[in-house]
Amino acid sequence: MIAYTTLGVADFDRAKKFYDDLLGVMGVKYVMGNERIALYGTDVHNPMLAVCIPYDEQAPSAGNGTMVAIRAGEPEDCDALYAKAIELGATCDGPPGERSAGFFYGGYVKDLDGNKLCFCKIGPQ
Repeated sequence: MIAYTTLGVADFDRAKKFYDDLLGVMGVKYVMGNERIALYGTDVHNPMLAVCIPYDEQAPSAGNGTMVAIRAGEPEDCDALYAKAIELGATCDGPPGERSAGFFYGGYVKDLDGNKLCFCKIGPQ
């Protein structure tokens, strides 16, 4: 159902470097884009995550209650992505851990523009 999700950014080159390095940890790559948008995924036929300069050229803003959850695989993969994001300059918004009685494990960060991300494993631990 979802083709792609976009996150507005203020400094495109800085954001692209952040997401190149972060998503590369899980084998996700830059798939397509131009001078104001970069889309990441496995290919164009699966859901993608994009970072972009807003079309209206106004300042980007992170939504309150808005979050992108990235399926990371196993809990140790969540930990690795969380650690990489922090290393790249993201801020902690909830350290990795079990959240829902053995069914959900996740770690939360805010990227360089304040967009909230969750690296998670959903399903039995």
